[in-house]
Amino acid sequence: MKILMILSNPFMVDPRVYKEAKSLVNAGHEVNVIVWDRKRDYEPEKTVDGIKIIRIHNEGIMKILPNDLFRNRFWWRRAYKKGLELYKNDFKFDVVHCHDLDTLQSGVYLKKKLGMKLIYDAHEIFGYMIARNLPKFIVNYAFNMEKKLVKNVDFVITAEETYNDYFKSLGCNSIVTILNCKDIIEEKYQHPINEIFTIVYIGILNQSRFFPENLEVIGNMEDVKFIIAGKKENMYDDIEKLSKKYDNIEFLGAIPFHKVIPYTFKANVVLCMINPDDINNRIASANKQFEAMVCGRAIICTKGVRSGEITAKEKCGLVVNYSKDSLREAIVKLRDSPELCEKFGRNALNAAIGKYNWGTELKKLLNLYKKIEMT
Repeated sequence: MKILMILSNPFMVDPRVYKEAKSLVNAGHEVNVIVWDRKRDYEPEKTVDGIKIIRIHNEGIMKILPNDLFRNRFWWRRAYKKGLELYKNDFKFDVVHCHDLDTLQSGVYLKKKLGMKLIYDAHEIFGYMIARNLPKFIVNYAFNMEKKLVKNVDFVITAEETYNDYFKSLGCNSIVTILNCKDIIEEKYQHPINEIFTIVYIGILNQSRFFPENLEVIGNMEDVKFIIAGKKENMYDDIEKLSKKYDNIEFLGAIPFHKVIPYTFKANVVLCMINPDDINNRIASANKQFEAMVCGRAIICTKGVRSGEITAKEKCGLVVNYSKDSLREAIVKLRDSPELCEKFGRNALNAAIGKYNWGTELKKLLNLYKKIEMT
């Protein structure tokens, strides 16, 4: 089959979309991805591992408008027109696969025009995610927009099973959960080789991830090293500046997603402190969780969130309160007990091998596309 994906970021920073697209290419499908490269960080077109990427940049009125909230409608229309152009130029796609709500309008336009199947891949419950930063009336608009648009969707993919009841309440019946799991890299536990106890965090750099508190706690601890990496957004500049105040903190800046697992593998412990007051955090599993599992590394998570729930169930780390004192106590406990760290790491790897791995999720993705192919 020919598959058109639509994505509202430049692609190179989105491991979930890369994983799905690459897996579909490996299975013999042809995949093109229309993406929104807001900052013009990449060239207009490129083929990566057999995936053709077509990037839309902020040009014309999109360049003049003050923020993405105003640009969205123009992005949807341009993605739609680019999809039509691809279709007319011999890429007659059978499926439109939209990643998150800020692409779904384009997919609905294409389905109504061309009549192919439409997949909605919900990485988050979008309204809950934007509620962190945007006014209530915009959040309500997003929920209402989603309720309207999903009526045109043939299949919903969710990134976490805790989202499924929400989509069922919107009338969606064909739902498949595909977790952000990673490939197994080692089936046998490998001890971390560090001269000093090393904690790794690679991900979003914002207040809901316990920044700057993470640095303030770990930066003042003895016999501990903290490695941080994240995208150039949110608190990036502040974290980079603050990291320089502490000799035991290494700030890597932005790194490509193919380096995340190697750095995680070097850790003694993976950090995943997430604010439980955020409803999106309470229901969404964390990439850090699955990265730690395939590397066989213990994790520190927060009580009251999905990652903490999984950690407690699989006995693969410590689940603590969202506070400086609790984080400090957890680090000391793991630093001073290599046996406990190893026990958690082995449990993490066993959980990855038994359930939380991309091989398991891949079967669900391919089965969905096989179902579409047969209809």
